[in-house]
Amino acid sequence: MDTSELPQDVLHFIAEQIDSVPHLEALLLLYKQPSEHWTADLTAARLYVSLETAAQILRDLEQRHLIGKRPDAPATEYVFDGAWDDSGQLMARVAMTYTRFLTPVATFIHSKAPRSVLEFARAFELKKDR
Repeated sequence: MDTSELPQDVLHFIAEQIDSVPHLEALLLLYKQPSEHWTADLTAARLYVSLETAAQILRDLEQRHLIGKRPDAPATEYVFDGAWDDSGQLMARVAMTYTRFLTPVATFIHSKAPRSVLEFARAFELKKDR
């Protein structure tokens, strides 16, 4: 299966917001278990990544406004923040697509240029108002 058979809105979201498979899996953990107190320690244990990697993933997702700090909790506890999902359906579609098509989605993520390269390229995009 190639990615042309996957939902285009899901692919667009992944292309724009997700840097790696662990980023997507962390976001899915927070989405699917909203009552959990997600810390770097717990995330690292669930994703089988180092504590430093988990902490960076959580910071990355927070910076993109996909997750936020848990209200009235220590500053290191995170929760899914669905405010970015206008329809309330995109994250459910992302979760379903990843569950059903894990290999094509993972391959798509791995085929993307690293975020640093994309950000560097965006710095040189011509602006319409110039």
